[in-house]
Amino acid sequence: MPTISKKGHLMPESPIRKLVPYAEQAVKEGKSIYHLNIGQPDIKTPEIALEAVKNNDVEILSYSRSQGSETYRIKLTAYYKKHNINVSHEDIIVTVGASEALLFLFSSIIDPGDEVIISEPFYANYIAFSTATGVNVVPAICNIDDNFALPSIETFEKLITPKTRAILICNPGNPTGYLYSEEEIKQLGAIAKKHDLFLIADEVYREFVYDGNKHFSVMELEDLEEHTIIIDSVSKRYSMCGARIGCLVSKNKIVMQTVLKYAQARLSPPTYAQIASEAALDTPQSYFDDVIIEYVERRDTLITELQKIEGIKIAKPKGAFYCMVELPIKNSDNFAQWLLEDFDVDGETVMVAPAGGFYSTPGIGLNQIRIAYVLNKESLIKAVNILKEALKVYKD
Repeated sequence: MPTISKKGHLMPESPIRKLVPYAEQAVKEGKSIYHLNIGQPDIKTPEIALEAVKNNDVEILSYSRSQGSETYRIKLTAYYKKHNINVSHEDIIVTVGASEALLFLFSSIIDPGDEVIISEPFYANYIAFSTATGVNVVPAICNIDDNFALPSIETFEKLITPKTRAILICNPGNPTGYLYSEEEIKQLGAIAKKHDLFLIADEVYREFVYDGNKHFSVMELEDLEEHTIIIDSVSKRYSMCGARIGCLVSKNKIVMQTVLKYAQARLSPPTYAQIASEAALDTPQSYFDDVIIEYVERRDTLITELQKIEGIKIAKPKGAFYCMVELPIKNSDNFAQWLLEDFDVDGETVMVAPAGGFYSTPGIGLNQIRIAYVLNKESLIKAVNILKEALKVYKD
């Protein structure tokens, strides 16, 4: 019998999506599920983006350029300028989501066997992308006890080896909601320059920053144009996850020329989704102001309710819409599956994301879950109450 590749064996399951069959079965059994497991906002997509797809004069749904529509990329430069990121449209390559951008980037700047340092816990698919490209992840471990703050700069430097090619952060963070300060970004920039490394920032949650804090981009750093790279997406910003439009941004011409070769190999990003994404750039600031107010209220509601449960730890997020929670259990994979298969309160249960999949270090985070507060406040209160009742009866 033919066999699959070693790489295929090593490719991890999604810690979020692997529970879907259990959720589907629970629904078939008549249960209602509060989905705290995935970052799919319930915020409405801007009407201007939807209308652009419904009402246009496209007669032939043709390929776009491999680097993406020129009009969209030019319009993106104005968006970035508002955020103190000064780039030209030639510094942008449109991709099929931020996922493709990072996959192309790893393939372009890191050889198999080389290393990327990532602040841990991190977005689970970073492991998948590194596996697919043969890149070794070196974790800089963060701790829930200090709210997943960035490890010391000395810790980062100790992790650097002759095989290190890049440092990757998510700012604000998924799954932690941690927001890197301007000083922390500058410290990472100094390390990148000192050791001649790339500094990559996944900034898809740029808009979602709370409590009077401000987002500082790696591309605001001075004298680091050859080192800094942004990964971005419309998915969360405009509640357009299904559009699958992202981009890679850098002033490093060699990087962009190399990434473009991968973009050419997959031909082009989807045309209609680019039309919607371009129109979405005209979304008024009031949309984001309202969304931020809503997410702050949801975050505060979630934390208030979680604090009523004995024996747990909570990391308070400063951005994005995720919260990491440590539970008085041994294995959150088993717990999450049990919630779907064997537990409900009046026919309702919850679906959470086990946090072990957000770590590359074995044995860490097994008693943690990630909660996405993308539901309305009433639903969050009900969901946390179900979680509270479940922990009263759950046995490891």
